[in-house]
Amino acid sequence: MMNKTILVIGTYDTKDDELGFLAEVIQAQGGQVVTMDVSVLGDPSKPTDYSKHDVAQEGGSSIQAAVASGNENQAMQIMATGAALLAARLFTEGRFHGLIVLGGTMGTDLALDVCSAVPLGVPKYIVSTVSFSPLIPAERLAADTQMILWAGGLYGLNSVCKASLSQAAGAVLGAARAVQMPDPDKPLIGMTSLGTSALKYVIPLKPALEARGFEVAVFHATGMGGRAFESLAGQGAFACVFDLCTQELGNHVHGSNISAGADRLTNAGLNGTPQIVAPGCYDLVDIVGWQPLPDKWSDHLKHEHNRLLTSIVLNDDERRLVAHAHGAQLAKATGPVAMLLPEKGLGEWDRAGADLHNQAGLNAFLLELEQTLPSNVFVHRIECHINDAEFADKALEIFDDWRAKGVIAWLTLEKAPSNKTNLRRGGRFQSLAI
Repeated sequence: MMNKTILVIGTYDTKDDELGFLAEVIQAQGGQVVTMDVSVLGDPSKPTDYSKHDVAQEGGSSIQAAVASGNENQAMQIMATGAALLAARLFTEGRFHGLIVLGGTMGTDLALDVCSAVPLGVPKYIVSTVSFSPLIPAERLAADTQMILWAGGLYGLNSVCKASLSQAAGAVLGAARAVQMPDPDKPLIGMTSLGTSALKYVIPLKPALEARGFEVAVFHATGMGGRAFESLAGQGAFACVFDLCTQELGNHVHGSNISAGADRLTNAGLNGTPQIVAPGCYDLVDIVGWQPLPDKWSDHLKHEHNRLLTSIVLNDDERRLVAHAHGAQLAKATGPVAMLLPEKGLGEWDRAGADLHNQAGLNAFLLELEQTLPSNVFVHRIECHINDAEFADKALEIFDDWRAKGVIAWLTLEKAPSNKTNLRRGGRFQSLAI
């Protein structure tokens, strides 16, 4: 098995023992380690491969400036900027195969920037005292970040925290050995869906697109999936998107915490990536199923999907707000946008004879949406249901027409003067600028 090198990052002035233990476990399992100190005030017990001075300098600052700021938040932001840039450069230079960052709230804040700076597919683990906490803003999580709770490890080593740290060390090394990195030369299509119970277009579309030479990544549009989709779209990772389930936009508009953020339905367009869009499951807002039902939804129909997730059926006024949100977001697009509007329903429960079907409400929504969409969006009404074969056929027809006209082009990586990898439309897996 090929040796793998893990980048270990943390504040060595306060967590020297814990970081040293991580390194020891990795090395005992046959891995190699490079270390990065992101301390400000103190020093490690022995020199790290990349010192705090290296980190600050990489970000265009200095430890003296961090200290002089007189504010721990500003100081750690200096270190976060430097650590992210340094990690991105070291990976580009082939210095490591996976990374692990250890920290409390300060270290976790920094870790989120570091992980976002390293390409998709590179194992990235955050060992944190606040893992899984609502303190973690979902929009700052890189699409493939792994988090491990650092239990009982706030100060010094003990058998409890060693159990967490040893698992984390084994996890990142194992991931570095096992990972199959994405193929940067194969054009990627991003698709959104809710699975095949509510939305079934994935079943015909995925193999049809693969037969055309494209790879297809399907994102579960339940908040985190949409955030990952938008993150990669913002990097220019997709040759084209089939954003056929925009329900997260309605979640955001109506205040659900199952949200993909305020930038949902924008990043592909801002990058000029061609978009085929449909408002799949537009009529539903997802809420956390195990929490008490908010009063605002008490008089609404609901669908209890499972013990985790409940879907609320929107009324006509609430649907109108969702229609306007689509128009506002898509107005930002610089590339081609095709909007598919199936007239017989936009989810399996929104089908004639199904429990949640409301044809009058659907008709009103489609009309409102069509009238609200900006001129850069080409509307295609289809006399079918979103799960009918005709819907998938229409999406493929548009896709094939764009291919024939050269609208969908696969472009290659280019190197920016800063030595950070940038991607043009059709490129893939960018390192983020911090």
